[in-house]
Amino acid sequence: MSDRIQLIKSRLQESLQPIHVELVDASAAHAGHAQAGGAGHFFLTIVADAFSGKNPVQRHQMVYQALGDLMHSEIHALSIQAYTSDEYPTKG
Repeated sequence: MSDRIQLIKSRLQESLQPIHVELVDASAAHAGHAQAGGAGHFFLTIVADAFSGKNPVQRHQMVYQALGDLMHSEIHALSIQAYTSDEYPTKG
């Protein structure tokens, strides 16, 4: 696991105590993207009961707040799917 992914997961864990975190680094598909400035592109699926009673925009704001300065240094693009444990589509 890369240091960047570990750092992101650590921040999410500290702030949101997720039950499940899946973070996919898609940065290689965006190599040479000048605006990224070396920051990465990620797909995040996160399940946390902290999202209970929150709408999708509020959930995304909670993730951005948890990541703080990483949104300006380590992360260029972040796709978020945020669920509570009751909403998370389990694999059968």
